[in-house]
Amino acid sequence: MRIGVISDTHGSLAAWERAIRVLGDVDILLHAGDVLYHGPRNPLPEGHDAKHLAEAMNAYDGRLVVARGNCDADIDQLVLAVPIQAPYALVVTEGRYIMVHHGHLVAGDDAAEMMRRYRLDLIVTGHTHVPGIERPFHDGRGLILNPGSPALPKTRDRRGTVAVIEEDAVRILYVDGGGELASCRW
Repeated sequence: MRIGVISDTHGSLAAWERAIRVLGDVDILLHAGDVLYHGPRNPLPEGHDAKHLAEAMNAYDGRLVVARGNCDADIDQLVLAVPIQAPYALVVTEGRYIMVHHGHLVAGDDAAEMMRRYRLDLIVTGHTHVPGIERPFHDGRGLILNPGSPALPKTRDRRGTVAVIEEDAVRILYVDGGGELASCRW
């Protein structure tokens, strides 16, 4: 199983296209929200074209799961063929429980508590635009993954990122084809 992970596209068709190219063939693509709108505090991302991003997402030929972000609105659902699930989307694949949410409602210790309570293997989050992989428990179980943003990145070098979940590892990749930012076995 190969799962692609993206968040915070904020209406950038160019960022979506770079992300899809880097992720390649995936069995499922998870989007952790802030899909079409850039938000009142963000600049317009390079390649902003929400209408054509919606069309590209509708034409996407694979399985796509989308959680609602704080910049997503009810009106967005009128142009997207995939349901925007709020506030959480639960994906169960190959015996692993993955919760996708944007991260603006639950973060930090509360996310770890949610992981423990619902016996999740992985939480996918977004919102901060800062990529990262963390293990919330000392016993090594569970991961919290933020793929960052391909459109409005907040990495040190301002390079966009996405993530891929494979059978034995989680990796954060640069969307400009520049390799891997981080990885973690699971």
